[in-house]
Amino acid sequence: MKNKKKKTVYKPIDNLVGYLLLGPWLLGFIGMWLVPAVISFYYSFTDFNLLNTPRIIGFSNYMRAFTQDETFVQALKVTFIYVLILVPLRLAFALFVAMLLNKKHKFLGLYRTLYYVPSIIGGSIAVSVVWKQIFGNKGVMMTLLSVFGIGQNMSFLGNPKTALSVIILMGVWQFGSSMLIFLSALKQIPYTLYESAMVDGAKPHYTFLKITLPMLTPTIFFNLILQIINGFRVFTESYVITDGGPLDSTLSYVLYLYRRAFTFFDMGYSCALAWILVAIIAVFTAILFKTQKNWVYYESEEG
Repeated sequence: MKNKKKKTVYKPIDNLVGYLLLGPWLLGFIGMWLVPAVISFYYSFTDFNLLNTPRIIGFSNYMRAFTQDETFVQALKVTFIYVLILVPLRLAFALFVAMLLNKKHKFLGLYRTLYYVPSIIGGSIAVSVVWKQIFGNKGVMMTLLSVFGIGQNMSFLGNPKTALSVIILMGVWQFGSSMLIFLSALKQIPYTLYESAMVDGAKPHYTFLKITLPMLTPTIFFNLILQIINGFRVFTESYVITDGGPLDSTLSYVLYLYRRAFTFFDMGYSCALAWILVAIIAVFTAILFKTQKNWVYYESEEG
């Protein structure tokens, strides 16, 4: 007689264990995200300054942002410039380093760790203060320029034309997380593809464009979404290094939102600004998901 496979029977206790394990995350999600999000959405339709009773004013906060608030437009402009420059540079640099680390080198593990360290500490207040000292008046960069005879009347952070570049440079420096994701994806590409290309006499740049890049498109897509979201949420660097100056040239959107909430106590308006940011990120994400079929290659898809 053939051995019959025993069917797995799930008991109510199994579900209970699952819910118990899920409980801490679920409580945190509801208490720290869902409830505050709902309250914030309600406040965005009110006139509320933390002291008075919220008074419903409809869409006035949203209309005010787009029709009356010039600083909102400036903060949005700065953030868009930051994202549009930062994201391609960070991803390109992360991919370049990942390809270097994908080869066999001595002390390879040490190099990977060193390249990842900036992503761990890069967004901290302490590092932002150090960055401010490097590019500020009498900082390292100003000293080096003077050594080479290049006189500067104003530091990089004091010049409205260059201050944002310093913030972007610090963002690019934090490429470690994207690099590790790219490195993991590079190791999943079958080496037989490269062998076939070498037999056919393909040059390195051809194999990169025709093999490496297409096989990495799902990872590029994933990294692109993450970095766009992180780019729109930039706050610490702008707040600590320049405090939005000079002349609001580094005033990020989240920094302006923070000022409206905790400097001017305009909580209703700041909640509206927060939901506008959510809508902007959602639009960018939806566009990427809508267009991925035109440039993202998945092995499971039949050609």
